Amino acid sequence: MFTTRPEILGTFGIVTSTHWLATAAGMAMLEKGGNAFDACVASGFVLQVVEPHLVGPSGEVPAVFYSAKTRKVEVLCGQGTAPKGATIAHYKSEGLKLIPGNGMLATVVPGAFDAWMLLLRDHGLLSLREVLEPAIYYAEHGHPLLPRVSDTIKGLKEFFETEWPTSASVFLPGGEVPKPRQLFRNPQLADTWKRVIREAEAKGSDREAQIEGARNAFYKGFVAEAIDAFVRKTEAMDQSGSRHRGVLTGDDMAKWQATYDAPQTYEYHNYRVNKIRPWGQGPVFLQTLALLKGFDLAAMGPTSGQFVHTVVEAMKLAFADREAYYGDTDFIDVPMKTLLSDAYNDERRKLITEKASRELRPGRVEGYEDQVERTLKALRDLSTTDKKVSGGEPTLASMRSARRGDTVHIDAVDRFGNMIAAMPSGGWLQSSPVIPELGFMLNSRAQMFWLEENLPASLAPGKRPRTTLTPTLAEKDGEPYMVFGSPGGDQQEQWQLLLFLRHAHHGLNLQEAIDQPMSHTAHFPSSFYPREQKPGHLMAEETYGAEVLDDLRARGHEVEVAPAWTVGRLVAASRDKDGLLHGAATPRLMQAYAAGR
Repeated sequence: MFTTRPEILGTFGIVTSTHWLATAAGMAMLEKGGNAFDACVASGFVLQVVEPHLVGPSGEVPAVFYSAKTRKVEVLCGQGTAPKGATIAHYKSEGLKLIPGNGMLATVVPGAFDAWMLLLRDHGLLSLREVLEPAIYYAEHGHPLLPRVSDTIKGLKEFFETEWPTSASVFLPGGEVPKPRQLFRNPQLADTWKRVIREAEAKGSDREAQIEGARNAFYKGFVAEAIDAFVRKTEAMDQSGSRHRGVLTGDDMAKWQATYDAPQTYEYHNYRVNKIRPWGQGPVFLQTLALLKGFDLAAMGPTSGQFVHTVVEAMKLAFADREAYYGDTDFIDVPMKTLLSDAYNDERRKLITEKASRELRPGRVEGYEDQVERTLKALRDLSTTDKKVSGGEPTLASMRSARRGDTVHIDAVDRFGNMIAAMPSGGWLQSSPVIPELGFMLNSRAQMFWLEENLPASLAPGKRPRTTLTPTLAEKDGEPYMVFGSPGGDQQEQWQLLLFLRHAHHGLNLQEAIDQPMSHTAHFPSSFYPREQKPGHLMAEETYGAEVLDDLRARGHEVEVAPAWTVGRLVAASRDKDGLLHGAATPRLMQAYAAGR
């Protein structure tokens, strides 16, 4: 089968990410004698520099990984929590019905930095300086600016100049939009990382002591102090059309740390799939597998109308359960045992017919009936509220600032048997004004919360937002096998599932599966402000062909045809039992790359 690029094969190591410079930086760590975890950390920091419209230093990162040393699959939780001042009462007193998608009130505790440091300390081999050097170099000396970054800045030029002048000072050098493919620098960010290293190395030559010093510099030292001062004095315009001050404090940062978590798992044929637990949307993938287990997908063509229809209808049911049940498991009980059980899914599977559903149909779990009804009522109320919130004609301010960010992804496997899938996101250039002393912005992940009481994802101090970030690690025949992921918000699970199913059922290699036509639905409520919902929607690339698209329309789908090579940003890597490594990356957006040897 023709592919847009070869599936990378090797035995030493594979790194694949959504930007070639991040992939190259990760491979450089392997060549230095580092492992997959060092490679992932270095790649993650480079992505903050070269894809600032998709990720930044104040963002978040969940990761799922296998350590050859511990022989365990674990989840790294780098998702920060809501500040202690982030109460529903306070946000409603600010005149809000939904948390805006940008600005100061959309911020939770930055989680990525501590997560990267925890991973480096416990599982990496290289020093803090070594893994940060590539990111510092590109921030200080420049990197070729992606056209999409330039376009994002261009769309925000007036808004930055009039509302967020600190962002204008960084992203509009000389008052002009930086040109695509020309060198772009962020020297203040480079200085921030250099100071972190100086303060870390002042703790002595011990590697772990240096990493702890870096954590303190960020969460209890000069970084936290700068963030605290900026939030206190800044009243910034956001998507609501009004100006608001934030509630994040240095104390919130000092009291938070990244953690390890057990994965949520599901046995599917000869695979065991590992995802984050339902503090994020990861189990949607698993619930969909539980529904699809009752279908003979191998008998359906990997791009057939029957295959696409069956998968998307199962996804609709799983995402409906996400709305009704998922939330921070430190605050609420999520009945995952029931949601993944054969009995539950045998009944739910009966709802999948030959016609596309236009309803949001969460399942009913005993003891959760009131919670489900509250969720459905909140969604009905949202659909009838004023246009400013519901996604109707936006205000001028929201039009000027509404440039939703996305996500990046990294996979790494090495010769030792380690593997990791990481999904960094948040803190993008359009999320909030730049903190001038630091050269970066705060995140906007709090927009995932609801301002209605007693919902699974209701806002509360210390609570994690129900993130869309969802990396995947699949075991095969009892051995760690494959790591993969894709940016895309609510579409992340959908694109990843197509990759996995085409690989598992149809025998396509990683690159072949990624190159196949992609599709997804926006049938269910978006996780992002202003929570749009398109019943019956199905976006499909034109490369499915007229016959398949007509078949999907005949089944009742509201088909939105996308141009070829425009849907999905998948990357993946795997390791066979004999040590042969595989890597692949999407040609879509013409920037993701896999490398290895």
